[in-house]
Amino acid sequence: MSSAPNVTCVSSDGVSWLASAGTYPRSTLALWEERPDAPVVLPCGTVFDVVSAPAMFGRRMLDRLWDEGAGSGPVAVYRGRTLLFAAPGTAQRLPSLLAWEEWGSHRAQEVPPLLCHGPGDAVTVPPLTCGDTPGAARWLVAPDTRHPWLPGPEVVLWAAVRAARAAVRISIFPPADQDAKVYDVSRRR
Repeated sequence: MSSAPNVTCVSSDGVSWLASAGTYPRSTLALWEERPDAPVVLPCGTVFDVVSAPAMFGRRMLDRLWDEGAGSGPVAVYRGRTLLFAAPGTAQRLPSLLAWEEWGSHRAQEVPPLLCHGPGDAVTVPPLTCGDTPGAARWLVAPDTRHPWLPGPEVVLWAAVRAARAAVRISIFPPADQDAKVYDVSRRR
C-alpha cells in the first residue's frame, strides 16, 4: 500500500506565525525548510497559549466552536489530545473560570480535565505536512495567516461547558439513594 505524498498543510504565513513563538524563529524556519515533516517544540505564553483536552472531548469542543460560535484558531491532535491554540493569557484565566463553573465537581469521571499551557510551558506542534499515518500528530485546523484569530478564556469555557452538557446529562439533583425503600402509594385508599 503506497502512502500519499506529504503535502504542506500550513501556509507560509502560518509557518511564520508558528516560528515567531520560538526563542529563535530563524532557526525554527531553517529546520522546517529542511524538514517540513518534523514536529517542533514551541514555547507558550507570548504568541499563543494551548488548551489540551482528551481527543474526543476536544473534538466536541471544536464542533461547538464551529457550529455555534465564532470558529477556532489553529487546532492540532497529538498523543491522544486535542490542542486548541488560544489567546495569550488563556492558560492563566481559564482555570479560575472552570472553578467558578464547578468544573469536574459533578461526575468527575465524565467531565475531563483541561490542561492549560501558558508562560513557562511548551508544546509539540505537528509537522507542516499532511501525512496519512494513523495516530500521528496532525493539524485539524492548520495555521493559515500571520495573525490568526485565537479564542480567549471565555470562549474556550463556553465551548467546554457546551461540549460537557451535550456529552453528559448533568443534573442539579443528587443521584437517588440505591438502598432507599420505595413504597407504591398509587393504590392507596
